[in-house]
Amino acid sequence: MNHTSPSRASALILVLWALMLLSAAVLAWAASVQNSIARHAVDNRTFEALAMARSGLAIALHPAVSRRTPVPDEELAPGMGFQVRITSEGGKLNLNWLLRGEEPMKLAMLRQWLERKGLKFQERDTFVDCLLDYVDADDVKRLNGAEDDGDYHPANRELQTVEELVRVRGTEPLTSQPGWQNDLTVYSQGPIDLESASAEILSLIPGLGETRIRQFIQYRQGPDGIDGTPDDNTFPSMAAIQQYLGLTQAQFQALGGLITYKDPTLRIVAEGHSGNIKRQIVVVVRKGATPKPEILSWKE
Repeated sequence: MNHTSPSRASALILVLWALMLLSAAVLAWAASVQNSIARHAVDNRTFEALAMARSGLAIALHPAVSRRTPVPDEELAPGMGFQVRITSEGGKLNLNWLLRGEEPMKLAMLRQWLERKGLKFQERDTFVDCLLDYVDADDVKRLNGAEDDGDYHPANRELQTVEELVRVRGTEPLTSQPGWQNDLTVYSQGPIDLESASAEILSLIPGLGETRIRQFIQYRQGPDGIDGTPDDNTFPSMAAIQQYLGLTQAQFQALGGLITYKDPTLRIVAEGHSGNIKRQIVVVVRKGATPKPEILSWKE
């Protein structure tokens, strides 16, 4: 009978131990390679999704493309494509425009909108006064406003983004609501755009009743009943709008500084996808003044 010597047994154990360590190292290396490949795959998908979004954006930025231009969803390769949505900023309430000059009629429109958002009388007064203190150039505190106080420092300039509103004292009753920013902008030319404003926004304009607004929007939307589509009805002039709304010349002139038609400021949301990876680009542009659109905001 053969007996394994202690030295040979020890050597065998060392070999087996070495093989185990080697196997573990190989498995770890294989896992690392696999993770690296997965990371590179995600990176490639991310790059492709972003490229798709930029492709859609390039189409939307063309000077001839408007909110009524049909831009179909595109699938440029299996699992890879983009979709584009174009909406008007002109139909929203421009906060800077409403505050500029502290005109009573425009501030009344802001207060009325805040009331519809559920803000109580004192909350509305605080909101407006704090916002005016935030944007004006002086340090004089309004009755319900707020100037420099501890860590709070108003910017003393107009709002640069709608989201900046959360930094203004007294705005929490609004900014704590979901979707609070949907009706607001800082990018439009100011006056409310009759081509794109919702019934809720149009109802803030003095002298426009519910029936007139409903009829106006129905005509504006065209046969399909949807704004921003090729069959929308348009008006050749502001005089034609006046006639359709049934307003006298004096009534319409009183609204002159509050309304406009076809504000050229657009919000473009371009989303690209590659596999399960999606990337979105949101751009606000102003078209028409120059051959090249003016970029007002760009977020990726």
